[in-house]
Amino acid sequence: MLRAICAISLGLFVFLVLAAVILRKENSQKQLENRFRELKQPHQRVQAQRTVGREKKDIPFRERVLEPLIKQLEQMANQLTPVEMRAWLNHRIVLACKTRQLTPGSVFGAMMVSGILCFGMLWVYAKNQEFAFPQMLAIEMIGTLVGMYVPLFTLHVMIQKRQKQLMRELPEVLDLLCVSVQAGLSFDASLEKITSRMEGELINEFRHFQDDVRMGMVRRTAMKNLAARCELQDISLFMTSLIQAERLGTSMGKTLKSQADNIRERRRQYVKAEALKAPVKIVFPLVLFIFPAIFVVTLVPTLLFLMKSM
Repeated sequence: MLRAICAISLGLFVFLVLAAVILRKENSQKQLENRFRELKQPHQRVQAQRTVGREKKDIPFRERVLEPLIKQLEQMANQLTPVEMRAWLNHRIVLACKTRQLTPGSVFGAMMVSGILCFGMLWVYAKNQEFAFPQMLAIEMIGTLVGMYVPLFTLHVMIQKRQKQLMRELPEVLDLLCVSVQAGLSFDASLEKITSRMEGELINEFRHFQDDVRMGMVRRTAMKNLAARCELQDISLFMTSLIQAERLGTSMGKTLKSQADNIRERRRQYVKAEALKAPVKIVFPLVLFIFPAIFVVTLVPTLLFLMKSM
């Protein structure tokens, strides 16, 4: 009898211990999920705090109607976006460095809205012109495709502008890195000095790289991610050379010096190529604007004199 009581008591004790451990684990898991949810929705939390204690008439129309409507439309567009297109749009947004302002759903929604607006305007125009049905259908299809391409073209322009800015900043940053490393600082210390005293697109990418390394990411992976976010050949070559130097144990100063010389020479060649394109590009403004003005200044007085003589 005593043994049975001891066995039941021991089993009950083990059950209570296991139940306590499981409940504690579930509570910690729920706390983590709630924390992640709060971190993912900071804007909503801030808006909720702002609206607490305010009457409906005191809340601006933008916070009360426009922002919730835009969020719902963005969520709907994100659900309608195909997976492959969502990944491609996300990559383009990363290249444009607009991850805080844009999402694949917002870009896809802008494409849909732009296509619908172009469809409506061309429908009104084609209806007033009384086109045949095949012509109207062709005009509507082409106009809708052009309208859907406008947000993508805008994103492409942002990417091109950012990449040009990166190319302009790369030689200077490499020279500063090379000088700092040759002066005795480590690569990380040199990068910390430069990022704390400079601003720019490339500096922001290096700050992102430093944050990734501080969060525990492997340096090689962080360097590859930096090259993928820029998608430029010069930066990819620079990151590859740093990865190889770190893997093989070669001198970082010599690697940075060779890369700085190489990038500076490539930049010089690029500027020369752009200068050689200038005569071709200047032909169009000459023909369209300068030559007509010269013809007017030189020929009109002669024509007026001949008309008076006749």
